Amino acid sequence: MKGVILAGGLGSRLRPLTKITNKHLLPIYDRPMIYYPLQTMVSAGIEDIMIVTGGNSAGDFLRLLGNGREFGLKDIYYTYQEGEGGIADALKLAEHFADGERIAVILGDNIFADDISPYVRAFERQPSGARILLKEVTDPQRFGVPELDGERIVRIEEKPKDPKSSYAVTGIYMYDGRVFDYCRTLKPSHRGELEITDVNNAYIAAGDLYSDVLRGWWTDAGTFESLHLANRLVAERAGWSEAAVTAAG
Repeated sequence: MKGVILAGGLGSRLRPLTKITNKHLLPIYDRPMIYYPLQTMVSAGIEDIMIVTGGNSAGDFLRLLGNGREFGLKDIYYTYQEGEGGIADALKLAEHFADGERIAVILGDNIFADDISPYVRAFERQPSGARILLKEVTDPQRFGVPELDGERIVRIEEKPKDPKSSYAVTGIYMYDGRVFDYCRTLKPSHRGELEITDVNNAYIAAGDLYSDVLRGWWTDAGTFESLHLANRLVAERAGWSEAAVTAAG
């Protein structure tokens, strides 16, 4: 299985921090943000990886990561997204890289406490379809939210004002080769973007979407609040108390 990390966009919610750099190059505790999804992939046994990036700082990813030797990789593939067309629009750029194989997709600003290996292995055992990971949150209206019938997902709604559950669809998605066919059928949402939620709903309509609930913590780092939270969670995982982090400067 191949891996795709989506690290494009303009990071407008984090300006002025992103005025001169890509959001995914900002620090989370002691490492650049992009290190976390990359390590998540590698730890799950995924070593054939493409990074989709964009903006004026795209070349900085190559300078930072090179061929991925620091992560035990032989190579990293890169491609460039022009503008901000949404997650599904960025994913389309990886079709030639996927070459019909199954893929795991991680949003570059998502950080997971869990080793995702069990979920990846479960997806590999599926005969077909997609697999997503859910997490119960206090602010589901910021995310794609599943409407549930027992454990079955009936529909996913993107950033709903009135969420049908307290779960969020996290930023990791696993797909078979049909994902690019679904991407080609999408029309821009009211936000002017091709939504990954619409891709997931297409798999639901086909009766071929499965899900797991994460046990450990998860956060994105796309707002000032979640960026701060990500730094705190990673620091605590590293064994530092918040007081120690503050004292260290």
